[in-house]
Amino acid sequence: MNQNQNLKHEPVSVKNRHKTVWPSVGWVFARPDRLVAFGFGTGLVRPGSGTWGTLLAAILWLPLQQAVPHALLGIALLAGFVLGVWVCGRTAQTLGVADHVGIVWDEIIAFWLLMWAIPFNAVTLLVAFALFRFFDVYKPFPINWFDRNFKGGFGVMVDDLMAAFYAWLVMMTWFFFVGPMAGAST
Repeated sequence: MNQNQNLKHEPVSVKNRHKTVWPSVGWVFARPDRLVAFGFGTGLVRPGSGTWGTLLAAILWLPLQQAVPHALLGIALLAGFVLGVWVCGRTAQTLGVADHVGIVWDEIIAFWLLMWAIPFNAVTLLVAFALFRFFDVYKPFPINWFDRNFKGGFGVMVDDLMAAFYAWLVMMTWFFFVGPMAGAST
């Protein structure tokens, strides 16, 4: 399903996302790499595919962080990042769009890495969700620089990693100056 033989190297802007050609459910579910890249189907939900992918990540984080030891989870998340470079790059190339809005594995892994790196409770989960989505959507510098200058699967993954890092910085600053959020374990 290569809709454009020349891979567009510019990310799809928010105002132009309605013009994006969307693959069918059958196309996404036909291959495991596409299914992962599209966040097990959440990337097909519109509007706000990235938000839906992040919501899936938040829901799955609850049992994931309880079932898997912290160190092992960190290793798994790094492996998920490497997997994401491959599946997101391959899917984007097949679609002919450098960073298709429906590819949400980058949001899932970045959000999980953020949650892995902060004290967990319901409040920190909600605050992390809001901050991550804010930074992922608005892409302040240098996130926008990474978004423009890194291509392929790594380019798809790295801007979301930077958005998670910004959210982490805000939360760590809060923890340092104000203290833990209600019920957060440190």
